[in-house]
Amino acid sequence: MEHTIRAIARIRSDVPEKFGVPRQAGLVEELEATVVFEPEYRNPDALRGLEGFSHIWLIWQFSVALREGWSPTVRPPRLGGNARLGVFATRSPFRPNALGLSCVRLLGVEKDPELGSVLRVAGADLVDGTPIFDIKPYLPYADCRPDAAGGFAPDGGARLAVCYAPGVAEAVPEDKRAALTGVLSNDPRPRYQHDPERVYRLSFAGLEIAFRADAGTVWVTEIGKTEKERT
Repeated sequence: MEHTIRAIARIRSDVPEKFGVPRQAGLVEELEATVVFEPEYRNPDALRGLEGFSHIWLIWQFSVALREGWSPTVRPPRLGGNARLGVFATRSPFRPNALGLSCVRLLGVEKDPELGSVLRVAGADLVDGTPIFDIKPYLPYADCRPDAAGGFAPDGGARLAVCYAPGVAEAVPEDKRAALTGVLSNDPRPRYQHDPERVYRLSFAGLEIAFRADAGTVWVTEIGKTEKERT
C-alpha cells in the first residue's frame, strides 16, 4: 500500500543555498535556525512535553537535490569523489526517497504572533526552506552509541582557521559572526577542489562572502550584500 507523506514544517536558516551548509548536523552549533510549522500543524498541543528534551531528530527532504531515478552507488565527497560506495552506506542526498535525518539541539519552543509555536534549534544542516516531514525527541539511552564505528567517516574532519581581511568582519552582524566562522571553518569547498587562488562566494544571512582557502586557513577577502538584498 502506498502512502503519501506531507511536509509538516519548513526550516528558516541563514544559509539559502546548498553551498555552505554544514555537511552534517552538529558540526556548527553556533548556526541557529527556526522550524516553522505549516498552518494545519500549528497546534501547540502537538509540542506538549517537547521542551523537556535537549535535542530532537528532524526528518526532512533533500529538496535542492531531487532528481529522477536513483543509483545503487555514489561517490562520497569524503573519499574525494574517486571511490564508489553503496548509497545506503552513505548520507548522500541522491537516494530513492531523498530523505535526510538530523539531530539538532532544541534551544526553545517559542510562540510567534503570526506563525504560532515555532522551534528554535542549533546545529542544523538544512538549507533555508527545506521541508520537514517529522520531528522526534532524541533519547540519550536509545540513540547514543559511544562504541559505534564510523566506517569511512569516523569524525567530522579537521577544522580550518578563519582569517578576515581588515575591517571585513564588521560587515557581518555581531550575532551572526560565530555562525559564519563555524561554517567557513568546516571548509565548504567541494572536497576535490584545492586551488588556493580560486575565490569562492557563499551566501549567508543576506550577505555574499568571498573567500579563498590555503594551507589550513580560510581567508575572507570581501563581504557585501547579496543581489537580492541590494534590490
